[in-house]
Amino acid sequence: MNTKTKKRVNSKAEPYDPKAVESRLLGSWLEAGYFKGEINKDKEPYSIVIPPPNVTDILHLGHALNNTIQDILIRQKRMSGFEAEWLPGADHAGIATQVVVEKQLKKEGTTRRELGREKFLERTRILAYKNKDYILDQLKKIGCSCDWERTRFTIDESLSRAVLKVFIHLYEKGLIYRGHRIVNWCPSCQTSLSDDEVEHEEKQGSLWYIKYKLKGSDQFLTVATTRPETMLGDTALAVNPKDTKYKRYVGKTAILPILERELPIIADSYVDPEFGTGVVKITPAHDPNDFEIGKRHDLEEVNILNNDGTLNANAGKFKGLDRYDARKQLVKELEKKGYLEKIDKYDLAVGTCYRCHQEIEPYLSDQWFVRMAPLAKPATEALKKGDLRFHPDYWSKTYLHWMENIKDWCISRQLWWGHRIPVYYCECGETIVAEKNPEKCPKCGGADITQDEDVLDTWFSSWLWPFSTMGWPEKDPLLDYFYPTRVLVTASEIIFLWVARMVMAGYEFVGKIPFNDVYIHGTVRDANGIKMSKSLGNGIDPLEIIDQHGADALRISLVLATPDGQDPWMSKNTFEVGRNFVNKLYQAARFVMLRIGDTRFDINTIPENDLILVDKWILSRLERTIEATNRSIEEFKLSAAAKNLYSFTWNDFCSWYIELIKPDKPDQPIRETSLNVAFYVLDKILKLLHPFIPFVTEEINLKLREYFSAKEDTLTFGPWPEQTSKFKDDSLEASFETIQSVVNAVRSIRAEMNVPPGKRSDLHVRVTDEAMGKLLEKYQDYFRSLAKINNLIIGSDIKKPGLSASAVISGAEIFVPLEGLINIDDEKKRLEKELANLKAQLERISKKLANPDFLKNAPTDIINREKNKKADIEERVEKLNTNLEQLLGW
Repeated sequence: MNTKTKKRVNSKAEPYDPKAVESRLLGSWLEAGYFKGEINKDKEPYSIVIPPPNVTDILHLGHALNNTIQDILIRQKRMSGFEAEWLPGADHAGIATQVVVEKQLKKEGTTRRELGREKFLERTRILAYKNKDYILDQLKKIGCSCDWERTRFTIDESLSRAVLKVFIHLYEKGLIYRGHRIVNWCPSCQTSLSDDEVEHEEKQGSLWYIKYKLKGSDQFLTVATTRPETMLGDTALAVNPKDTKYKRYVGKTAILPILERELPIIADSYVDPEFGTGVVKITPAHDPNDFEIGKRHDLEEVNILNNDGTLNANAGKFKGLDRYDARKQLVKELEKKGYLEKIDKYDLAVGTCYRCHQEIEPYLSDQWFVRMAPLAKPATEALKKGDLRFHPDYWSKTYLHWMENIKDWCISRQLWWGHRIPVYYCECGETIVAEKNPEKCPKCGGADITQDEDVLDTWFSSWLWPFSTMGWPEKDPLLDYFYPTRVLVTASEIIFLWVARMVMAGYEFVGKIPFNDVYIHGTVRDANGIKMSKSLGNGIDPLEIIDQHGADALRISLVLATPDGQDPWMSKNTFEVGRNFVNKLYQAARFVMLRIGDTRFDINTIPENDLILVDKWILSRLERTIEATNRSIEEFKLSAAAKNLYSFTWNDFCSWYIELIKPDKPDQPIRETSLNVAFYVLDKILKLLHPFIPFVTEEINLKLREYFSAKEDTLTFGPWPEQTSKFKDDSLEASFETIQSVVNAVRSIRAEMNVPPGKRSDLHVRVTDEAMGKLLEKYQDYFRSLAKINNLIIGSDIKKPGLSASAVISGAEIFVPLEGLINIDDEKKRLEKELANLKAQLERISKKLANPDFLKNAPTDIINREKNKKADIEERVEKLNTNLEQLLGW
């Protein structure tokens, strides 16, 4: 028996105050060091490394969703007895951060060049560290239980040392090389980009048909192109060798319009005879496919672009013009001189920079590359052998397709912010790769040595994240104990940019896969299905939601609204669901605490000899919920887990169990055994929900300690509810479902017929099964309290009373007499008015769905939403018609 003195709970309604609670609890958790993972050989480790947010980011719903999912996983394992380590950090975000600082300098009337490299880096470093601390503090407000003392940053000294080690390792292995190749070039950021950093947008462009004169002839060959300005860099025309239409021209010479350069006409199987006219221009310096053709035919490579997207001297009279201005002037001159045959509209995929969103240019440049094919082999096998698993599994195909078609990775960037490439050049021509600036050249002994100006791609540090954060390349106990990590939680956009590369790096540098499971969550969209973005102004600030409703409301709403493996659609109203749920749990807990009086019992045990039907039912439902929750979490179906817990807490526990154990009069005590069961189930609910809504569950747990000294000081370490079948009873649950179906049917009739809540009714039940009749007779008190019933009449030959509404359920037909409960004429008018309104809505939606233009132009998600809305209204119309028919029959 618990003899601890009870502190009286104020019986007055006490709204939950998330602001005060969350601030206080977060401070106490951090002060106590609850989230620090220790090297404990007696416990099984479970670790996650956070996908490091960019220091240019502000916290958005994508971050909130991603980190809530991770926090659920790590908290559940910590409660289950694992030694849990969630390692946080941030990414220095090379291009993005430099762009921010350069914009600041532009407003100040200066540039990075004028400022100088060292001063620019110092300014950028101050901004980066300030932003890092800010965004990580935001994650704390969400309730992320990270090991904050081990926060890492990709430009930390230890992580930077790992980057140098990796570069040198790959260079000495022959996997890093410098090449003169076509790269993706951003004229705005003035740097190269890897293929995976290029986003493609569908745009309506044009197809210009340009005539090239044959040398020594009055004949022309017409070429179609989407980028006419690049013709200034043409060094050949090409046709398909099987194209009989143009076979006779192979080996002849064409003349480049405007510049009058001679171009050989070649045959290459790459040429698609169906594109344009079947003749294509070859521009090796400005198209990756043309570059390969140029290599096969030994063509000259003529670069017409400067780094900033203006045209250089190779463009002749167009030198100095912006690429788009040059296009306009060139087209005018082609038209003026009779070289422009026609212009057609043409839809094409345009590559844009993933940071500034400006169009990129294929550009011939000297860059550093990593040979990826050798690194990809073990990472590909990991998936095929089942060592690497994606959740949902269909992302495995995406990963595998990319790995089996992998291209070399361009890792050099023409930036200042980032890890500078550890390559040095001596005036004698020697190239030196070293961790530090060499004092003298190993070849000539000279000291006139300069470092490569470029920095490494941001992802070159990020792909080392799972092990560089744990001390690699040094021998670190943290690495030995917590690596490999268990799961990576991320979005689909960076499967190639980050996930695949981390798998390759793990095998190459540590000899182990960095994680076995990859959980891919959806992309957050607005209420219209459009991806949230700063530029569109359709985003929702999670800190605003926290300020309004609390972090728990944000967390549970995000998980409930995100179908496993699908994109969630959200509005600010989405988070009212979480707010209401948190408040419902808090008020339910207060209700049972208010009824404890001087009663004392062991909250961890159940007096099995005094259980009634509803007690046994809630205990059976609890065990089923624990089992389903465990299964969903293990299968990475967190939305399903959240929905299951939400339903059990709100419906089973609050709406049914608590309502049924309430005494008839407010001043009467609750039956002691049922009160014991209520506290026992509440304790398990708090533990099951703690990973999802940690603040309110911890707060309620602390209040329970005022009554039960055996309660844990914190839910952080569990214990997680044990999965048993001690109380599970399928037959009993089926019996209770019968009772629920009758109560729900009565409630539905009352609601549809607009019966005032304060009026009680009679209930007539015609049963076809004798056992069902006995069950309803035995537990008729449940109907009286929950369905507001006065007289209950049950039998197999019951006739429908006059002026009554009916409903059919499995095994019975029920009748609720309505005479004296409602005004029949007023109710008829109300139903007719509502029916007319719904029919008008249905007509509008039907017209929209019958409109060919709407079906052709509207996004699929919008069309499906309208179809669902139509089906919902049709169902409501059918119900109203049924209710109206019953009234009209009177």
